[in-house]
Amino acid sequence: MKSDTSADLPIDPRDLQDWTEGWILAGATHLPNVAEVSRTMESPDAVSDPNLPITTEPRSDRTTSQKNMPIAMTAMTLDEKQNRLQVLAQRVARCVRCQELAETRTQTVFGVGDPNAKIMFIGEAPGADEDREGEPFVGRAGQLLNKIIEACKLTREEIYICNILRCRPPENRNPLPAEAENCREYLDGQIEIVRPEYIVCWGSVAAKNLLGTDSPIGKLRGKFYEYAGAKVLCTYHPSYLLRNPPAKKDVWEDLKFLFCEMGITLE
Repeated sequence: MKSDTSADLPIDPRDLQDWTEGWILAGATHLPNVAEVSRTMESPDAVSDPNLPITTEPRSDRTTSQKNMPIAMTAMTLDEKQNRLQVLAQRVARCVRCQELAETRTQTVFGVGDPNAKIMFIGEAPGADEDREGEPFVGRAGQLLNKIIEACKLTREEIYICNILRCRPPENRNPLPAEAENCREYLDGQIEIVRPEYIVCWGSVAAKNLLGTDSPIGKLRGKFYEYAGAKVLCTYHPSYLLRNPPAKKDVWEDLKFLFCEMGITLE
């Protein structure tokens, strides 16, 4: 009798699709031999080469230096970036790493904007409006963000926008550390594909999780940080501005600082 094919495979067939898609996202054009595949899947913690694909499971032991190490990839065309973002979005859509979030979400909220964007905006997590529409920053805070973008003489379509989490936390609570870690692979994947020159962290949750800092936004403002080859600026979240309108002046100063670095003067 012929043996069960799945029993002879070196890896769980249920993991094969995600694992293969990870290689595609990293720019692979062919797969290594079966023995190498088996070693990679059996001992993911032994993989330290930054040229290998994004792992199919979250890593909880990454150091800050590892998080700041972008995956080396050749230049991609717009079509290639769009295809890889679509593959990643499909993986996000079926993600169930965070049981509570997976059970309570309407849908995942991946990201929108130009895959070739020079600027990436990173927020906290989807709210009720985002969970319903499947797009980040579409509620009241998003409407304010749109006005800020317009004041910068830009459109949403010229920026890439995403969040630390791709699922809405119940009651809009802050993301738990484990949830942010589970979702970190997807955030890093978006950064690695888009390759923005500048990243704006909107709010303390975004800044804390991207940069690995506990400093409040008030102390992080007014200077650039570095992540994956991009200059990172931290400022107040639009939802904070809705509660504290005087802080809009601070955000405008932060954005003028950003655009000055880009060689653009905002009036």
